[in-house]
Amino acid sequence: MKWLDTTTENCTIRRTLDLVGEKWSLLILRDAMNGIRRFDEFRRHVGLSDAVLADRLRKLVVAGILDIVPYREPGSRTRHEYRLTRKGWDLWPAMIALKQWGDQYTADSDGPPLEVLHRECGEPVQAAVVCPAGHGPLAPQQAYTRPGASARPMA
Repeated sequence: MKWLDTTTENCTIRRTLDLVGEKWSLLILRDAMNGIRRFDEFRRHVGLSDAVLADRLRKLVVAGILDIVPYREPGSRTRHEYRLTRKGWDLWPAMIALKQWGDQYTADSDGPPLEVLHRECGEPVQAAVVCPAGHGPLAPQQAYTRPGASARPMA
C-alpha cells in the first residue's frame, strides 16, 4: 500500500494540529514554555480577548497539555495558574523547530527577538532530526516514509 492509497483520517499530524495547530494555541504554548502561567499574563502578552484565551486554555487543559494549579496571594481569592504537563513539554522540540525556521526566514534584519541557549555553554539550541541508532542530523534525502501499522486503505 502506498501513502496516496491510505486514508488520512487517523493521521497523527492531523490529530496534533486539531489540538495545537491554531495560531493562538501555539502562542500560548510559546509563552508557557517561557514561564508565563497566569491568565492576565497570557492575555497581556499574547494580546487576545478573554473569551478566546479562556477557550484555548480550556482546550489545552482538556487535551492534557496544560494543568490548572491553584494559587492564592495574601488577601485575595484562590486563582489558577496554567502549567505545562509532560505532554506539553514534549512539544518543546517542535516549538524549537518552528522558531529555528522562523529565525532563518522571517526574522527582522537585526535578528530574532528571542534566543534559546544551552545553560552549560551558552550556544544556541537547535532542533535536528536524528536516527535513534546514532545517525544524524539527517537531511530529508536520508530518510524515507512508508505506511505504518495503523494505515488504512482509502474507502
